[in-house]
Amino acid sequence: MQPTASSRSWRSQPVRRARAMIAAMAFALPAPAARAQSINSIPGVIRDAETEQLLREYVTPVLRAAGVNTGATRVVLIGDRAFNAFVADGRKIFVFAGALMDAKTPNEIIGVLAHETGHIAGGHLAALHQEVANAQIFSVVGLLAGAAGVAATARSQSNPNKPGNVGSDTVGQMGLILGPQELVKRSLLSYIRGQEEAADRAAVKYLTATGQSSRGLLTTLQRFQNDMLFQSSAIDPYLQTHPLPRERLSNLETAARASPTFDVTDSSALQARHDLMRAKIVAFMSDASEIARRYPATDVSLAGRYARAISDYRFGRLSAALPQIDSLISTQPGNAYFHELKGQVLLESGRGNEALPPLRKAASLAPEGLPIKDLLGHALIAAGQPDEAIKLLNQVVQRDNDDPEAWSWLSMAYDAKGNMPQAQLAAAQGFFLAGKYVEARTQANRAQEQFKRGTPGWLKADDIMNYRPPKFD
Repeated sequence: MQPTASSRSWRSQPVRRARAMIAAMAFALPAPAARAQSINSIPGVIRDAETEQLLREYVTPVLRAAGVNTGATRVVLIGDRAFNAFVADGRKIFVFAGALMDAKTPNEIIGVLAHETGHIAGGHLAALHQEVANAQIFSVVGLLAGAAGVAATARSQSNPNKPGNVGSDTVGQMGLILGPQELVKRSLLSYIRGQEEAADRAAVKYLTATGQSSRGLLTTLQRFQNDMLFQSSAIDPYLQTHPLPRERLSNLETAARASPTFDVTDSSALQARHDLMRAKIVAFMSDASEIARRYPATDVSLAGRYARAISDYRFGRLSAALPQIDSLISTQPGNAYFHELKGQVLLESGRGNEALPPLRKAASLAPEGLPIKDLLGHALIAAGQPDEAIKLLNQVVQRDNDDPEAWSWLSMAYDAKGNMPQAQLAAAQGFFLAGKYVEARTQANRAQEQFKRGTPGWLKADDIMNYRPPKFD
């Protein structure tokens, strides 16, 4: 179950289109190349300050060890329950919510992030694009050669004095056309598998350099191997984008166990935060029966209480949810995300003024949590304070220009002030980031008509109106 549309601080956003080839850098189970997953099939991006902050803390030391610019690299959470992760454009690591739900320790996720960092540091996407280009050239040459062979055969067979079966000879010559394509595919997949193995080795290196264990990476690969026990016999290993899990384990285990940090474990404080994050994701993405099964009433841990409070809120039991949230805040008054949850519940119950104090507290405790500021901006609008909302939300979009919801709230705030050109321009930018290009152009056109030609607002509207999304096969 996806997060509810009303869950503003835990929310889903569409993923903008990208080439299917980025999935070649995916972490998880090998799949035939013909089934390589396109980013277009992924449900959407989930924004949550708590999860984003924890993933940022997980990956930053690894990026530094790899010599990767930490400021230019971002971890993005995808609303899919598969255990997977992949890299896109050399700057973004996409992690599926299912990986966080299933990974019992921080080290398991850190291992996955280290693997993806290996792809970034190794420049694998750029190298893969060049390899694809080379393969395309080779494939064209092979096709031309095969076509020439077919033509020559056809000419010789037009001679009635030449013995032989025309049909079988033609089929044989068609193999000249199909053969190079199959060879190219196998060569390219072999290249990709080599990159996966290189990323695994790099992950061990980075984990060792940061004083962390590679055990979590091995645990994940063991999970993949167990999942494939009943299907690996039917899989052609030469038609996979990844080495088979048993091969990856065999190749990696010796190096991982030789690391002096192999027996290092996660701190209890980090494990506790990981448990809370997992509980939150399960509570927002699962139905009531699954939440109750994973976090029964007998589970008195902080994570269990967190999950049940969210469940009560999601399924309309507000009279039960609010006391539970207050109890969580009493236990950890410095936890920004407990205050955030209380503000969210109050706001979405129509109590915007009451939501402001907990949301202000959450924003002060987690100043990097932009999704919290989005929620606070919404509450300020609901409480009739558009001036403060405009100031706050402009700060958000300046720091994260890829947040369609912040632009949406900013549009509403400008509208509340009667500033229609800015309201329409903000709406256009929100639609644009959400991939709704027709609506974006409509709003941009309305905004542009009210701006003086050549001003910043006019130029921004013009950029949106003239943008045409790329087409992908």
